Amino acid sequence: MVWQKKDISDVEDNAQSRINAAGIINSTLEKLWNESYTSMAGGDYLKWNIKLDSIWAILGGDVKEGEKEDKDFEKINLGIYDKGSLKSKVGTGFNQEPNPNNPMQYQLLLKKALFLRRLQNKQGKGTAYASDDEDDID
Repeated sequence: MVWQKKDISDVEDNAQSRINAAGIINSTLEKLWNESYTSMAGGDYLKWNIKLDSIWAILGGDVKEGEKEDKDFEKINLGIYDKGSLKSKVGTGFNQEPNPNNPMQYQLLLKKALFLRRLQNKQGKGTAYASDDEDDID
């Protein structure tokens, strides 16, 4: 086996690559959050849910299958899907009526959004950070 001296620029490139990747992830998350808020405000529950699932696809990558967060997310989703269609109207043609489940779906989607925002913060990818030291200065 031949030992080679490691070039310091390789280490710097790797560190820079990680910083760039983190920046891209945070930028993508911010875009998805903005789109989810727009969908929420517009009452488009289906699109809101899809945006939240997209956020989970990023954050869930750091959660092992079967962990508490994974089970909690699945439980929230099952509650949402248990309430039926996320569309604002049910029925077809002239027989369409407002979806009676929308108020409960709204609350469940809001719970899902808060869960994801808290998970993002817990992972250090969000806007709130907790310090392990006593002085809380980061």
